[in-house]
Amino acid sequence: MLLPYHIKGRIECGVDEAGRGCLAGPVTAAAVILPQGYTNELLNDSKKLSLNLRNNLREEIEHVADYAVIHIAPQEIDSLNILQATFLAMRSAIDGLKQRPEHALIDGNKLPGHPTIPQDCFVKGDGIYQSIAAASILAKTHRDQLMRELHQAHPQYDWVNNKGYGTVKHRAGLSEFGITFHHRKTFSWQSVQLELDL
Repeated sequence: MLLPYHIKGRIECGVDEAGRGCLAGPVTAAAVILPQGYTNELLNDSKKLSLNLRNNLREEIEHVADYAVIHIAPQEIDSLNILQATFLAMRSAIDGLKQRPEHALIDGNKLPGHPTIPQDCFVKGDGIYQSIAAASILAKTHRDQLMRELHQAHPQYDWVNNKGYGTVKHRAGLSEFGITFHHRKTFSWQSVQLELDL
């Protein structure tokens, strides 16, 4: 089971993102404060969970936790660059919480640089701390839901399956139909990432 806290008794939020390596759609970040004493042995890195379990855990997290989910649009990603857009999403998610956290636990190896909330980063933190795992589940499920909705208007890119990552079908759609409003224009798709987070 993942750890319920980094320091006991402190109000900690876990923070994670989804969609950083995609060609289309937003980068999404979530921040989650779980109740003191809360544990759930099913919480884990969202990529290691089945679709049904992710969705069930999303319902549970949203019922018990203080949380915020932020999408940063492709146009802002192109303006800022993906790293800075990811940091903006993370800071905005922290600021969207109802409670003010005393510490933020960040998944990854870089801090988003919140001006007033102390932070620590943890590589593969979504497999270490429950709050980061909960944030990874919310970020992924909210973003996946949005990409399924966008797919309805743009089925030629197969976003319902690839969620905006550079799969063969997605790149074939780009070759035939070009880009949409939802594509990141500063990302190169001819030789992309087939490292998927589906």
